[in-house]
Amino acid sequence: MSEKNVELQISYDTINTQQNTLDLTMIQRTLIRHTRALSSSIRSAPRTAISRPQFIPANRLPARPLASARWYATEPEAKKDSEPAAAEGKTEAKTEDPVKKELEVKEREIIDLKDKYVRSVAEFRNLQERTKRDMQAAKDFAIQKFAKDLVDSVDNLDRALTTVPHEKLNASEKSEHLQDLVSLYEGLKMTEGILMSTLKKHGLERFDPSVEGEKFNPNEHEATFMTPMESKEDNTVFLTQQKGFKLNGRVLRAAKVGVVKNS
Repeated sequence: MSEKNVELQISYDTINTQQNTLDLTMIQRTLIRHTRALSSSIRSAPRTAISRPQFIPANRLPARPLASARWYATEPEAKKDSEPAAAEGKTEAKTEDPVKKELEVKEREIIDLKDKYVRSVAEFRNLQERTKRDMQAAKDFAIQKFAKDLVDSVDNLDRALTTVPHEKLNASEKSEHLQDLVSLYEGLKMTEGILMSTLKKHGLERFDPSVEGEKFNPNEHEATFMTPMESKEDNTVFLTQQKGFKLNGRVLRAAKVGVVKNS
């Protein structure tokens, strides 16, 4: 083969190779262009939501048996909507303000302490009043034992005065012995008056319920006997056998008396 023919053959092979490469490039570009066009057409296509209506109008119902119709209620959806709200309420209830809670605790403590303070003040005042009364009672009745022993001597003095007859005291003519009796009586009477005045200053008093015809009082009188008397009312004291004594208003010794009982 000549050298010229070899050169022509090489040129022809080169041209074929270039032609094949060009064809592949064109094919690739064509495929890429078609692919892009297809992608753009898919993206631009409208998306239709496939949804099933909850309520179908009567005029649009398909012509099929009613048994195959499907109906959908909205109550479960409402329940689902209410569940998040209830959950939020529970979350708010659980997440209370700690400052508010601590304030409520402090308020309860203040109320408790105030109640205890008021009770303590009341108890202290009651203790003061009770102590004051006890001290006054101890002061008023300090001579109670002495007064009980003294009333017997006062009774003996009173009996001595009652033994003197009134006729002798009121006699128009008085002998020497009778005059001495009257003087003794008057002296004892004065002594009794001074003694009773002194005892009264210390709170000890004597009382005679038959003088004013008092009603029988079981707290101050002791009935020794009862008798009917038409001129007096029932339960009236008509006789005093032993006079009573009071110490600062408290009965030291009850008076022994006779009471009227008509019925």
